[in-house]
Amino acid sequence: DLYNKLDALPFPTLALVNGFCMGGGVELALACRYRVAVDQPGTRFALPEVMLGILPGWGGVKRLPRLVGPTAALDMLLTGRAVDARRAKRLGLVDEAVPPRIQDNAARMMVLEAPRPRTLPLFQRLMNSGLMRPLVVYLARKQLASRASPDHYPAPYAILELWRKYDGDPFAPRPEDPASVIGLLEGDTARNLIRIFFLQERLKSLGKDSDFKAQHVHVVGAGVMGGDIAAWCAMRGLAVTLQDQSPERLAPAMKRAAELFKRRLRDKSRIRDALDRLIPDVAGDGARHADVVIEAIFENLQAKRELFAKLEAQAKPEALLASNTSSLKLADIGAKFEDPSRLVGIHFFNPVPQLQLVEVVRGTVTGAQIAKRAAAFVRQIDKLPLPVKDSPGFLVNRVLGPYIDQALRMVDEGVAPETLDAAVTAFGMPMGPIELADTVGLDICLAVGKELAGESAEPPRKLAELVAAGNLGKKTGRGFYVWQEGKARKGAARGVTPELTEKLIEPYLKEAQVVVAEGIVADADLVDAGLIFATGFAPFRGGPLNYMKSKRGNS
Repeated sequence: DLYNKLDALPFPTLALVNGFCMGGGVELALACRYRVAVDQPGTRFALPEVMLGILPGWGGVKRLPRLVGPTAALDMLLTGRAVDARRAKRLGLVDEAVPPRIQDNAARMMVLEAPRPRTLPLFQRLMNSGLMRPLVVYLARKQLASRASPDHYPAPYAILELWRKYDGDPFAPRPEDPASVIGLLEGDTARNLIRIFFLQERLKSLGKDSDFKAQHVHVVGAGVMGGDIAAWCAMRGLAVTLQDQSPERLAPAMKRAAELFKRRLRDKSRIRDALDRLIPDVAGDGARHADVVIEAIFENLQAKRELFAKLEAQAKPEALLASNTSSLKLADIGAKFEDPSRLVGIHFFNPVPQLQLVEVVRGTVTGAQIAKRAAAFVRQIDKLPLPVKDSPGFLVNRVLGPYIDQALRMVDEGVAPETLDAAVTAFGMPMGPIELADTVGLDICLAVGKELAGESAEPPRKLAELVAAGNLGKKTGRGFYVWQEGKARKGAARGVTPELTEKLIEPYLKEAQVVVAEGIVADADLVDAGLIFATGFAPFRGGPLNYMKSKRGNS
């Protein structure tokens, strides 16, 4: 009601936005007659309620389509996607995007001049009309269904229904109506997604125990993982040197970095600055000057020991020495160190730009301050640090190992990869175990499997054959699937049953319980958080341990 009163005031009202403007803040700005955004990197507009399983409850669903048109409005409402000041100006969300130095004058002039409100193009006005709105909603639901089931994620469907049936008025639906925010708030999905939000905030806080700030990162190994770690750090504003044995080995990583910068940064000057920060370094001179040195070479214990013998001698005494190992124990890697307390694990996940979690591995002799500085570095580059103990597979690969292994052995038994993947995506996972194995790299899967099960264990037959043939999955273009333009080519899935889904998920759930019992991670909540942000475990279920707890409660 307060926002409606603001909207109805007879004199000019203006929202001057400098910094993050989210949720209710955007709805407050929408209730004003004018909006001016300060054009600087920290200014962002978003309506993220859908990511919490609810919908904007203070008029955003009503006012945003009228201001920017249904196309742009529904994109923001249904995804929670943020836009910067310049994009907000192009959309019509703000009237002006101005430099910080003139923000006050621009706001004052806007109020004094009181320009006429922007008029939507004719087609967008027609889409907003009662006649075309059902068609717009039908098409949006059809597109949405390919990404999210209404049974799993009801909020985006509720937003569409609220706009179609009630013109976006959040107070119009009765509590039992599918478009009611009250109904959403009382549902399991919202409860679990809100819990995940607070778990994410807890992970962020784990990087606040040190004021360490890196200026220069040196990455050794320009493969897919090492190259992408280097690119990510450069994109986040750090100077980065990337080392490998030859310019030819560095070239693919530099190409991927340029593509990442173009995709994420968009602005030509920001892309150029990021490229300038990423320096190819065959000689490895950057190791002497770096604040953080990250080893990201292949999973071979002897090779890592030999490399760290050189890096420990070269690096500054105060520099972090980190391994991105996915399967080897830090204690084994650091056995030949002069000072093994310097070694810490900083384990990223593939694809680096998409997965938020980074495991911060503290070995038995890793210094406490070293681990805290590593967590602070992870937060500095806008990732989520999860402290884990030094144990084979740490948390994520420890849980994924039995899950992927079972699926791979079912392939050996004749079950189609497409069927296995479809059974798991029906559960709510972002991808199935076979596609995940291809994405991670079949060589990595084989190495992690040996580390977890022991060298004497027989690996899945088809996996071993593919690795021996050099078909390592997505990174080579062929694995269990053929990959084209970053996507797996799949045939039809047949024979998907609830029993198959349950069989595939069971090892994942069991291993998550074992990890808690062994104290690899501090508590069950952090296990849930880690597996959601690293593996995409169905967020609407609240994590594997929360899911098992709710199943026991329901039964």
